[in-house]
This record gives sequence, structure tokens and C-alpha cells, in this order.
Amino acid sequence: MSAILKHELRSYFHSLTAYVFGAFLLAFIGIGAMLYNIEAAVSNFEYVLGFAELIFVVIVPILTMRCIAEERKQKTDQLLYSLPVTTTQVVLGKYLALLILYLIPLAVIAVYPLIFAQFGDVYLLTAYGSILAFFVMGAALIALGVFLSSLTDNQGLAAGVGIAVILFNYFSVSLSEYVSSTSFGTLVVLLVLIVALGALIRHLTGNGNLAYWVSFALAVALLVFFFWNGTALEGLLPEIMTTLSLFERFDVFVNGVFDMTAIVYYLSVVVFFLFLSVQSLEKRRYN
Repeated sequence: MSAILKHELRSYFHSLTAYVFGAFLLAFIGIGAMLYNIEAAVSNFEYVLGFAELIFVVIVPILTMRCIAEERKQKTDQLLYSLPVTTTQVVLGKYLALLILYLIPLAVIAVYPLIFAQFGDVYLLTAYGSILAFFVMGAALIALGVFLSSLTDNQGLAAGVGIAVILFNYFSVSLSEYVSSTSFGTLVVLLVLIVALGALIRHLTGNGNLAYWVSFALAVALLVFFFWNGTALEGLLPEIMTTLSLFERFDVFVNGVFDMTAIVYYLSVVVFFLFLSVQSLEKRRYN
């Protein structure tokens, strides 16, 4: 795994990817610090992070689009499969390289509260708690990007889908006010999600029968529950959209509350998407 980690780091720093990613993140944080901490004389550095969270919509797909997609396009993933390493080690090596790239500009950003504290009262505990949450949220989004990159050999497609998914997650709370809160509307959306889950299972496992029966069982269970107690589905869809929002959970830290449940949620997202990435590569490996 260490060899893969070193190889990935070299490839990132020998291209513009690492520098573009770091420049975008530092520029956006710098603009936020200028607007809030310098011009408005606000001592809360966490407000800057809340302002800068939208940058993830752009920088995460840029960082992760070539992670696995380029390997598949150039057929160099076949070489990885021939090495004496497991698929899990391949995914972890690539993911840790991305985290290191993310940590470098974040280490620079971590100095900002100390600098501002020399000129006024800065809430350092809240600031560094928010920086920690900012890192973990970014780690979750990077894991999502790695998974999307594992699904295709087209970097542009991986980046485009990544931007769309992260943008939808960013605005999911606002959009939840406009979606149907009726039981029937929730039923329709959940059935569509079940079909999408079946397609994902088929893609990851290559087993059409498994995908069909899992989707069929979930759809039947959902329909039985709907006819038995349909009122329980009222308002469920907006609640799901709000609950799954990574950015909404980060806003709690911006408001000065360190929420351990949000940290656990972010780590769960990391494990979940890295697991899916391993399954995606395992399918290709055995094919």
C-alpha cells in the first residue's frame, strides 16, 4: 500500500492537480477571511469555513476524477491487479494520497486563527473544532469522488457527475422545501431509488439476478408498508434530504457546537463509499 501511496503522491505533484486544488482552496479561504475577519472584523473563523464550503463542489471532482478512471482508461489498472496487493490496499493507498493533498493546504489554513488571535479575541476551540469538521467533511466528499471515479474510465464524466451529486447535496436542504411531502410522492421517489440501487448492485457485482431480487424484495416490502400505514411516509422525503446533507451537519459547527454525531456520520460515509469503491474494482479485477 505504501508503494501505491508514494506513486500517487508523485503523480499528483508532477502534474497540476495538487497545485490547482491547493490554490483554489487557499484562495477561497483567503477571500472569506478577508471578508469576515479583516473587513467585517468578525472574530469567528468558523464563519470563513462556512463561506468556503461551496468550493468543495469544484475542487473535490477536480481532485478525484483521475484517481481510478485514468487507470481504467490507460489499462494500467491491469498492472495493479497483478501486484501482490489486495484491492482494499489499492483503494486505501489512493485515498490516503488524496487526503494528504487535502491536508497540506488545510495545515496552512490552521495557522490563520493563530495569526488573527494576535490582533483580537478569536475563539480558538470553536475555530479548530470547525477546522476538524471541515477536514472530516472533505474526507467524506473525497471518498464519494473516489467511488464515482471507480465507475467509469471517463474523467470528464466522473468530474461532471461528482459536481452534480455534491451540488445536489449542498442544496438538498433548500430543495427539500419544494419536493412533495405526501405519502404517494415519497413512495414514487423511494421506488425510483430502489431501481437505482438495483442498477448499482448489478454494476458492482455483475449479477443481474441478485440485483433483480433485491430490488423486487425492497419494492414489495415498501408497497406493503405503504398500503398498511401510508401516513407514516408523509414528510419522509424532505426529512431524508435534510438528514443526508453533509453540509447541513457542518453548519452546526459553524454555529459554535461540536457535534460528535456529525463526525461519526462523516466517518460512516467515508467507510461506505470506500467499501463500494473496493467492490467496483473487485468486479473489474475478476472480469
